[in-house]
Amino acid sequence: MTVSVAPLSEYLAAQVKLVDAALDRLLPPESEPPETIHRAMRYSVFAGGKRIRPILCLEAARAVAGADPEGIFDVACSLELIHTYSLIHDDLPALDNDDLRRGRPTSHKVFGEAMAILAGDALLTFAFEVLARAASSTLVAELARAAGTVGGMIAGQVHDIEGEKLAPSAGLLERIHRAKTGALLRCSLRLGAMHAGASTEQLDALTRYGEHIGLAFQIVDDILDVTQTSEQLGKTAGKDAAQHKITFPAVYGLEESRRMAAQQRALAHEALACFGDAGFRLRQLADLIVERSS
Repeated sequence: MTVSVAPLSEYLAAQVKLVDAALDRLLPPESEPPETIHRAMRYSVFAGGKRIRPILCLEAARAVAGADPEGIFDVACSLELIHTYSLIHDDLPALDNDDLRRGRPTSHKVFGEAMAILAGDALLTFAFEVLARAASSTLVAELARAAGTVGGMIAGQVHDIEGEKLAPSAGLLERIHRAKTGALLRCSLRLGAMHAGASTEQLDALTRYGEHIGLAFQIVDDILDVTQTSEQLGKTAGKDAAQHKITFPAVYGLEESRRMAAQQRALAHEALACFGDAGFRLRQLADLIVERSS
């Protein structure tokens, strides 16, 4: 018997609604004092993100458990809170100095720099409160490492900033992006798997998958920054070249970068072999990451 599944676009729309409902439930309302910070937090969280990280977390848990384990939406939301905080801070004048994010003015353009900094800080700390209530300390430590300074997101951001003064190299490029983008994407899979009680084999497979899609995600991001308009991206196009960022097209050229992204997608698919049909949506998500246009 053939089981019908919703098209990817319908599936993603449904998952985004579920994640948004969970985020709305978790975040303090705008009417909660101090109102300004809660407005600023919600402004960026509900700016129209794709929710890739929480959806990856959910699908990893489903691949392991066959259903949604209790508390998995709170685990997934902690990742989106961390991700949104990083975007708010990335856009600040001291870092990427961007006026546009997800097609809307960035947080500091609406609320001022001080409140944007505090909104990012608040989302970061709230993410750990949410995760600590929903999961074990092992998962809290896992997320802290992925967001931190030893091979985590902050490490990648430091390498990225310091790399603006250096000649582009393959080694530095990989060091930047395996940490800056890849660490949190890999963590998304690992948190979902761990919360669902994954075996060692399952956790290893999802970790490898996360590493491959993390690298593919950044390669495609770098390609899109060169090839798409600001309107298509929902953020300022061409910023990488203007700020002398070390990117995949800068090091390898566009065609080789596209080939590398396709290779990472193939490796991501291979990593899911032990899941069979249970990895169907994760395979689709790997395809989406490589084929997206924004």
